Amino acid sequence: MFPVVSTAPSDITGNNFLAQRGPSFGDTLAVMARSSHILIVEDDREIRTMVSRFLQKHGFRVSAAENARAMDKILKTARIDLMVLDLMLPGEDGLSICRRLRAKSTMPVIMLTASGEPTARVVGLEMGADDYVPKPFDPHELLARIKAVLRRVSALPAVADAEPPVMRFAGWLLDAVARDLHNPKGSRITLTSAEFDLLVAFCRHPRRTLTRDQLLDLSQGRAGTALDRSVDILVSRIRRKIESNPREPELIKTVRSGGYVFTAEVMTE
Repeated sequence: MFPVVSTAPSDITGNNFLAQRGPSFGDTLAVMARSSHILIVEDDREIRTMVSRFLQKHGFRVSAAENARAMDKILKTARIDLMVLDLMLPGEDGLSICRRLRAKSTMPVIMLTASGEPTARVVGLEMGADDYVPKPFDPHELLARIKAVLRRVSALPAVADAEPPVMRFAGWLLDAVARDLHNPKGSRITLTSAEFDLLVAFCRHPRRTLTRDQLLDLSQGRAGTALDRSVDILVSRIRRKIESNPREPELIKTVRSGGYVFTAEVMTE
């Protein structure tokens, strides 16, 4: 039996949440675990210690921090593959940390949240968290979610460590830092945050077919709660803003049973 992790020690009880996996599945995940370094950012020492030991038992390398300051020290010296981040931290909270990380990193983040805070969970996903696990939680569920996020990330196209901030395509100029898009005439085109992030993903991976799941991860880092249809809606909106004829798009083409491909040549600065 493994404990269900709660926000209070008195709430920890036995619970066997997930069924046993088949050997082939376990072998695959064991290989993943050996190459993955997880950072636990949690101020509750009992939860932090228990989760760290549990993940280590399953083959992961684990570092732990009790607050943002300790987290920053670890990030300066270690390469972290995924962060498990508590929402309610003393000092800088989880939402602020997630926002700060997303401004400079695509490292996957799974947020731990109190079960009675649905709004905070939604805001966490909006800030760029890849998934969330409500407290109290079973460590087996957290383990499964960590492995699922790592599988999604490993399937994404490789990107350069330092992405170019300015990209040009078909006369258009996109500035990923200023979050501006200018048409060939120099006029600024207004995009929603989600539209802009998706267009950046296209520009950074031109002339290759990207599935809807890959586009979701590249643009928003969302968990599987988002629907394929949301990508289709965003693509339709972007086409109306950048295509000469949105009904016969030339820049963003649909690949049947595949996803989408951004056909333009992209020049970076």
